[in-house]
Amino acid sequence: MIQLKNLTVQAGDFRLKNISLTIPTGEYGILMGKTGCGKTTLLEAICGLKRVPTGSIIVNEQDVTALKPAERGIGFVPQDSALFTTMTVYEHLAFALRVRGWEKTALDTRVRELAALLGITPLLQRYPHGLSGGESQRVALGRALSFRPRVLCLDEPLSALDHDTRLELCDLLATIRQELSVTVLHITHDPNEATRLAQRLFRLDSGAIQILPLDDELPMATP
Repeated sequence: MIQLKNLTVQAGDFRLKNISLTIPTGEYGILMGKTGCGKTTLLEAICGLKRVPTGSIIVNEQDVTALKPAERGIGFVPQDSALFTTMTVYEHLAFALRVRGWEKTALDTRVRELAALLGITPLLQRYPHGLSGGESQRVALGRALSFRPRVLCLDEPLSALDHDTRLELCDLLATIRQELSVTVLHITHDPNEATRLAQRLFRLDSGAIQILPLDDELPMATP
């Protein structure tokens, strides 16, 4: 579950106030809104990367507002995937597990399990410069999922992909949510992504969260 209660988020001179929303455990939430309205700022606040002066962030019944990012049990995929150029795909999938002190055999088993789920087993010894956009996003997803987070936050993860690859990744994201029972908050401008994935649909507009019916026709993407 992700629950925001009267949240205020501060990023320089930009501020969101009294933001509230709820995504029940295991459901897929989509957040839409115009560029610059604060979607990424809100996502980063949930992950612990932005200051929260007031309000609460609840993850699976636990108030995580004051916790450090690594203590929140949240996997995060930024818009640019942010892969390390000097690390192989295997090393990316293993990174969070090594930080958490996983034993070598368990770590290797988890990496190969993730690679199979994401369809990237043949890529484990490659470096990011040898990956396509879709492959890079699969690796970023694997890195975020490696430590079995309770919540997954995605910042426009498919925006730079071609149409066919975007559809493939949409199907993969739906499979991940179903098989891993992870709660997802996904930012997108694309109404097709929202239609394919959303179980809860929100729009951030003029500093306020609107809950949108899933059967409404969505507007075309706004750059």
